[in-house]
Amino acid sequence: MTLQAVPRFLDAGEAALVVEFGETVDPAINDSVLALDAALRANPPAGTREFVPTYRSLMIHYDPLQIDREALVAMVRRMAKGLAGRRGEGVTWTLPCCYDPALAEDLDEAADILGLTRDQAVALHVEATYRVYMCGFTPGQTYLGGVPEPLKISRRATPRPPHPAGAVLIGGGLCTVAPFVMPTGWYVIGRTPERLYAAERKDAFLIQAGDILRFDPIALETFWILERRAASGEIVARKRAA
Repeated sequence: MTLQAVPRFLDAGEAALVVEFGETVDPAINDSVLALDAALRANPPAGTREFVPTYRSLMIHYDPLQIDREALVAMVRRMAKGLAGRRGEGVTWTLPCCYDPALAEDLDEAADILGLTRDQAVALHVEATYRVYMCGFTPGQTYLGGVPEPLKISRRATPRPPHPAGAVLIGGGLCTVAPFVMPTGWYVIGRTPERLYAAERKDAFLIQAGDILRFDPIALETFWILERRAASGEIVARKRAA
């Protein structure tokens, strides 16, 4: 871990400030990011517009005509000092996931590369507890740390054809759940019937940075049933306070 004693402040153009807490993907660094994000969202300083947490930094979009950079830096520095060792609130989600060959088209290939059987790969994936470090790339897409060492795999040299929405993927030592159809350099090892993003819902984004996620294996028949329920607007994942 390389948690910085004090955050670094970097400019991203003329209207965004990046508050960087470290240089690696690490829970303690991410705790600092999420704690600052939560504090700023609870009481946004005048002139700030949006807060975007990542693995190791928080980007603050602001209006330089309402608040200047020096004042914003001083405010954030004081706030970050009082948040040491804290993290934002999160919840624990249990996400149904089907590992049937019909929906996990890359599982055998990934298992073979890793020297595992299909059942061993599934067991490793199900037994792990994952941390949502950040959301991005597409609306609602989660980037998950906590992949067991035997299941960590490099990304593909070239992208594979588009995967379906709800694909559960591994690559680059991480796991992700993709809300939309898209090509990818990761390996599809399962699929969830849950919709992580639904514009018509009151809370369009189901899972947030700082949440904890586990996968619950389900049969193919159960997947189709839950997919229909999810399509009708029901949330089929289970949630509890962290």
